[in-house]
Amino acid sequence: MELPLAEPSSNMDLAALRVLVLVHQLRSFTSAAAQLDVNQSAVSYTIEKLRRFFGDPLFFRQGGRVIPTERCDGLVVQAIDLLAQFDRMAAPAVFCPSEAEGTVTVACNYYERLLWLPTILRNLQREAPGLRLRLVQATHLGPDLLKSGEADLLMGPIVPEASDYFCRTLVDDRYVCVMDAANPLAPAPLTAADYLAARHVTVSYGADWRSGYMRDLEAEGHALNTIIDVPSPAGIDQLLAGTDLISTIPARLAAQLTGQMVHLPCPFPAPFRISLVWTTRTHHAPMHAWLRKSLVDSVRTTLHATTQDQPARTDRAAEAGAGAMSGAPDASVMKTAT
Repeated sequence: MELPLAEPSSNMDLAALRVLVLVHQLRSFTSAAAQLDVNQSAVSYTIEKLRRFFGDPLFFRQGGRVIPTERCDGLVVQAIDLLAQFDRMAAPAVFCPSEAEGTVTVACNYYERLLWLPTILRNLQREAPGLRLRLVQATHLGPDLLKSGEADLLMGPIVPEASDYFCRTLVDDRYVCVMDAANPLAPAPLTAADYLAARHVTVSYGADWRSGYMRDLEAEGHALNTIIDVPSPAGIDQLLAGTDLISTIPARLAAQLTGQMVHLPCPFPAPFRISLVWTTRTHHAPMHAWLRKSLVDSVRTTLHATTQDQPARTDRAAEAGAGAMSGAPDASVMKTAT
């Protein structure tokens, strides 16, 4: 059924656009209403107004989900830019963290949540208690989440190559092998042959993401002897305990494992970087500029605490990979492409 276009004088304001963007991000009228602290009928009424104004259904239901139309996708991209411009105009000339209110969506993964989120939250609670963080899973879709406005910041190993993205390096890392201290492979250096013959708990991270060491293995024509495939390194120490299995995970995560775990240099270490990424949409916004600095400071605080107070543990990878583990946050900010 065709929907009539509304007259130019129809009441379509910025608040309605914010509702449109939120429903698009959450794919749910109910969740949008809960986040806005209004009745679902109010959200439905606003979307109905926008449907008449734009002459498009905007959303339809499929399998219990709210799916945007192609026209809606395009409108949301423009609405995000428009709202960002208005927010910059309305922002005070001097940003005061203690008086700030708002929600910032950060796309990240288990790595960033485990290593840095506690310090980030403590710093925000102390300096900007009115700011709220909404975390979404990044996986390989982080850049798309930034582009669509579903995330304001991305923390992860992917740096998009496009002119409207900004990037700041947070840390360097590499992959190491972890196993139970009683594993027969634990006492000696791990050769490539031992590594390939071992029984693995492989962290696939889901979707289309391939870890650097996996890409290196495939490039050399190798494949792991995977016994268990898991989507996340969470709880990997419990899976390895009391078995002859080994796993390959980032060194900074390996340092957080509990129990009698041994860390050995991986024959395919595949060094990588974790970066903070954002777009031109938020680059000049005072609140976002302050938050980015706060996140970097939180990472620096965590790195310092780890260096100063690292608990005693069995780690045969530390000496071999010390160079790759240096890495205070980079002070530079760069566009990834021009």
